[in-house]
Amino acid sequence: MKNPASILSKITLSILVAASLAACNQNKTNDKPATTPAAAKVEDNTLKNGDIVFVNSDTLLNKYQYFKDMADRLEKKGKAAQADLQNRGQAFQREVAEYQKSAATMSADQRQATEQRLARKQQELQAYQQNTGAQVQQDQAGEQAKLYEKVADFLKVYAKDKGYKMVMTYQKGNSGILYGDASLDITSDVVAKLNEAYNKDKK
Repeated sequence: MKNPASILSKITLSILVAASLAACNQNKTNDKPATTPAAAKVEDNTLKNGDIVFVNSDTLLNKYQYFKDMADRLEKKGKAAQADLQNRGQAFQREVAEYQKSAATMSADQRQATEQRLARKQQELQAYQQNTGAQVQQDQAGEQAKLYEKVADFLKVYAKDKGYKMVMTYQKGNSGILYGDASLDITSDVVAKLNEAYNKDKK
């Protein structure tokens, strides 16, 4: 039988949770808005001024209260899952330690039965760890999908009211926009209206 205590070294949920939350906390804790990209002005006579606008997604996530609340929910779930798994792992480790202390006084049949029981518990704990990690990822994906739909649905109405034909997104280091005039940046107004709508929904 593999050493049951080795299960503790295989519990990687804390790493998974930390990676999941790092993405949230990076946006949540950075209060400085990202800088809009700059380049030479490009003339395009086929478009009227204001037909295409953009939203700075970095700034939106930093200032949108729904996202901050979402990140808090995920963080609490992640910490609870991590604590639960840690407690289960420690309880299993105590069982292994007790067996190791008393193994010498056990009969061969008792040792075999105990080792088989601990092996089953080890497998169950591994399966629980995998299922918990998958659930954390599923929760995060679900929350992110809700966030996207919420912003996308809002922008459909917003763009129609303003007469915009396209709303693009800018994210520092990961954007298809090489240049955007500041007059096309509608982030501040979008964030203000998103927060206004969210605060009404919360009441």
